[in-house]
Amino acid sequence: MNIREEVTFSRGAEAIMIPSGERVVVPEGAQATITQSLGGAYTLITDRGLMVRVSGREVEAIGKQPVDVPGASEVEEQTKEKVEEAVWNQLKTCFDPEIPVNIVDLGLVYQCELQDTEEGKFDIKMKMTLTAPGCGMGPVLANDVKTKVESLPGVHNADIEVVFDPVWDRSMMSEAAKLQLGMMW
Repeated sequence: MNIREEVTFSRGAEAIMIPSGERVVVPEGAQATITQSLGGAYTLITDRGLMVRVSGREVEAIGKQPVDVPGASEVEEQTKEKVEEAVWNQLKTCFDPEIPVNIVDLGLVYQCELQDTEEGKFDIKMKMTLTAPGCGMGPVLANDVKTKVESLPGVHNADIEVVFDPVWDRSMMSEAAKLQLGMMW
């Protein structure tokens, strides 16, 4: 959701600068405005003009409760179809910190394959891209995807590769994403 809320950091908090992906610590007492809150992460603009992303336990520093990563319910048998559906649902909880649309509807996921493991679980092989090749948030977004997918029952490991061929463009977005962003021309 897009919101504008003024907050003050109650303690120093680890954050990631957007778009460089550089890790920083926002000091206690810093003022900021929340510009986006999606998938358990907050995008803020600090009183010093930095755009940062705060997630996980660090959101407590801005007075928010950490969001547990939603997982699939435990079932007796994790079929390939059930796990694949859960993976795609989980990917829809991952967001670019500057765009209020999930990575699936943005068209950033190019490939998602499940491979059987000896333990009866699945390894996920995924290729995804970014809206801009030079974006420093690539490793951050890929790590979010990996963490959320690996939290699912039935998933042993997730291998997330960021690729730039083909180059992303707005034609890869879903109709819903284009409508949400006002890009229906």
